[in-house]
Amino acid sequence: MILVGNGGPRKSAPVRKPTAYWDYIKVEELLALQAGLEASDAGLTNDEVLFITVHQIDELWMKLILRELVTVRNLFATSKVPEQALASAARGIERMALLLHHIAEHFAVMETMTTRDYLAFRDKLNPASGFQSGQLREIEILMGLADDERIPLGHEGSYMLALKNHDGTASSASKRVQARLTDRPTLRDAINEWIYRTPVQGSAPGQPDDAAKVSAFINAYCAGHAKSGQAALELALAGALTPEDVTRLRARYEKEAESARAFLCGEDVPAESRAKVSRTRAALIFIESYRELPLLAWPRAVLDAIVNFEQAFVIFRQRHARMVERIIGRRTGTGGSAGVDYLDQTALKYRIFRDVWAVRTILVKEAELPPLENAAFYGFVGDSTPPGA
Repeated sequence: MILVGNGGPRKSAPVRKPTAYWDYIKVEELLALQAGLEASDAGLTNDEVLFITVHQIDELWMKLILRELVTVRNLFATSKVPEQALASAARGIERMALLLHHIAEHFAVMETMTTRDYLAFRDKLNPASGFQSGQLREIEILMGLADDERIPLGHEGSYMLALKNHDGTASSASKRVQARLTDRPTLRDAINEWIYRTPVQGSAPGQPDDAAKVSAFINAYCAGHAKSGQAALELALAGALTPEDVTRLRARYEKEAESARAFLCGEDVPAESRAKVSRTRAALIFIESYRELPLLAWPRAVLDAIVNFEQAFVIFRQRHARMVERIIGRRTGTGGSAGVDYLDQTALKYRIFRDVWAVRTILVKEAELPPLENAAFYGFVGDSTPPGA
């Protein structure tokens, strides 16, 4: 239909037919996807349909995690992250954690199968494996897990080989993961760059005296940490029963103080990276220590959400291992992996935001913090007395 108005002829908007739930959600198409290798699921056992359905749901949850990951990464990859965007970033990270918890909860449903139930159709899977979930590999890559941090799956020289077709050609999974490998920066890199730019004692990177300001903050913080350790040592020595106890306790607390300074000074990284890593870690400590300041409240919420997200990932991996052990024990995985042993190793070693976790070891109570400088910069009003009072 053509309408004529002041601006001349124009087309009317097409008439949209009423939407039905089953069309919008694609219910019939969705319910036809649980057949596995068969033409339909009519001849499958309930256990096999359960197995397929749970994994399909997991892949849908992972699709949502990937969408949130990309959005959050893109935000922190900008050179100047708007303060007003941090609330939605924290919400997106918390959503990812909740989705991982939902995936982990599915393992309880899987555990309603007995070992014999699963073995009845397990041979159909061989040599397929959950390791071939391209989306799970994408999540790990986008978070920041590097190739040299990976644990070998089994006979493959590279995890990418396990994602290819059996004849060595590229699969949908390997194409997904290969594309993700070039999708930079990772969330870890973007978050670290954002943390690095945090003003410490009112000083930002690039300012002439920034290095001196950060160094002074680290020295003052380490002094407060040493004081805290000394007080803890004196309490521990009060309960020492032998001279050996005294020696052991003194050595332990001295090592804690040394480790705190070494961590904040970046002594565990190559010399060329040390200054940047040291400033980033000092900024982490600063955010956590002065989290009540308005300018630092949302950054601290983001860091807390990151910890929650990675904790949810660790719980997911641990829960996965226990479900597998409960159903098939410690036999070799369908894809040739070490099975439960492999899953347990990933839960232990696949940690990405290590520094965000590590600062918790060296945090001190408020009374031992260095005095805050340039408090007004952080939106903090030290004197709450009303004007004219």
